[in-house]
Amino acid sequence: MAADRDRFSTATRLRALGEQAAERVYRAQNRRLRRPPRRSRLTGRAAVLALVVCTLIVALAYPLRQYIQQRADIDELRRQTEEERARVAELRDDKARWQDPSFVEQQARERLNFLRPGEVGYVLPQEEAADGEEDEDGRRTRGAPAPGPWYDSLWETIDRADRADGAQPTR
Repeated sequence: MAADRDRFSTATRLRALGEQAAERVYRAQNRRLRRPPRRSRLTGRAAVLALVVCTLIVALAYPLRQYIQQRADIDELRRQTEEERARVAELRDDKARWQDPSFVEQQARERLNFLRPGEVGYVLPQEEAADGEEDEDGRRTRGAPAPGPWYDSLWETIDRADRADGAQPTR
């Protein structure tokens, strides 16, 4: 019993506690001196997650680009459709105007120099307009030579150069 008492005596217990404390201090000092290599903050799970996210981005980039391109094409086609509808409405208005006999008569007088029976028409000489010159309606200006084959205009320039008095050639 004396050995058991010695084993559980206060001095023995204090000695054991002191040894344990000393071991802890020694281990703590050792850990501070021997620093473990720094671990990367990127864990295996984070790397796999980053790889999955990158794969999804790459996989969805092309379809998303195609979707955006198709939406732009659709918008362009809608714009063209609206322009064509406006053009159709304009052409319908023109067609309705050409159904009116007074408009047809006005255009015949203006464009073709037509006259009513009994009227006398006078044509005044005008300066010739440059080739391709057009008025605000897109029509060739009066007095401009009518476009014809290239050989007619070539022959006309030869005739003009040949004449000394400047008289018009007869056709």
